[in-house]
Amino acid sequence: MDLRFSHVDVLVEDLDAACAYYAAVFKASVSNTIVWNRGGLHVRYAIVRFGGERFILVQPIAGNLKELMDQQGPGVIYRHCYSTPDIDAAYDELIAAGVQPEDEHGQPIKRDDLSSPAGSRILWLPKRFGHFSIEILESEALEAFIDSAFDGVE
Repeated sequence: MDLRFSHVDVLVEDLDAACAYYAAVFKASVSNTIVWNRGGLHVRYAIVRFGGERFILVQPIAGNLKELMDQQGPGVIYRHCYSTPDIDAAYDELIAAGVQPEDEHGQPIKRDDLSSPAGSRILWLPKRFGHFSIEILESEALEAFIDSAFDGVE
């Protein structure tokens, strides 16, 4: 499977404080704050990048990520994200390996339904090891989304 590591998602209690900290410590560029409120999941998040590295800081307001942070505390890395130039091929390889890709709610997803409201085609591996998840996104749309998150940021 043609995968490239993209980023990790980290839960934080105070998004603004966490962004300010990493901007100061790493001289990182921090994206505009993005709000996601869909299907019971409500979060604020920002992308932090420095050099060739990046991660996403996520402040949960409601939903399963809020419950996870309430149980585990802030700082939980709950997702590793990878990108691929061909999500259809990745889907087919997972099926051939006996793995049924899922949607964001942990439900089986069909190859024709690999879309996300953010614009990138996406799938998740089943959560086999607690709350940890692996997400696979189509490269071109993911990079366009990340670039747009930094529009107007110096």
